[in-house]
Amino acid sequence: MIDLSKKTTQAKFAQLVGVTQPVISGLLMRGVLTSGDTAGNWLLAYCQNLRDVAAGREQTDSGLDLEAQKARLASAQADKVEMENEVRRGNLAEVAVLEWVLTSAGSLVGAALDAIPAKLKRRLASLTAADILIIETELAKVRKTISELSLEDIEAGEDDEDD
Repeated sequence: MIDLSKKTTQAKFAQLVGVTQPVISGLLMRGVLTSGDTAGNWLLAYCQNLRDVAAGREQTDSGLDLEAQKARLASAQADKVEMENEVRRGNLAEVAVLEWVLTSAGSLVGAALDAIPAKLKRRLASLTAADILIIETELAKVRKTISELSLEDIEAGEDDEDD
């Protein structure tokens, strides 16, 4: 019999617990057993590992335990179902649909801006060519500003409105 207060070999410990030496070597590599420890400490660690595996708390090669992986999967599945529900309710849309809507809206706004100088010229006969040029220049600045907008700019503008 093995003296549990002394160090032992992998082969002898494997024989004691009824596994092969490579299994014990694997437990040492995974950090379940500590190299150079006593047979008693190895036995305690081995039994704790068996309890952890049985309870689903086994450490994987990536360092994540099975419980954490299951919780992460359950959370991702819940997120997926919630997103599908939001799509069905009409609260979410695909990026491609949003791009199409924004592009179409941008084209309509651009056409409306382009029509302003001609409408002003027809309605206000007193406007000179220089006046129309000033209006066209200002509208061009507006178009440029709009075309360069980012999500951060829009969010910053919302923050300013809240103040």
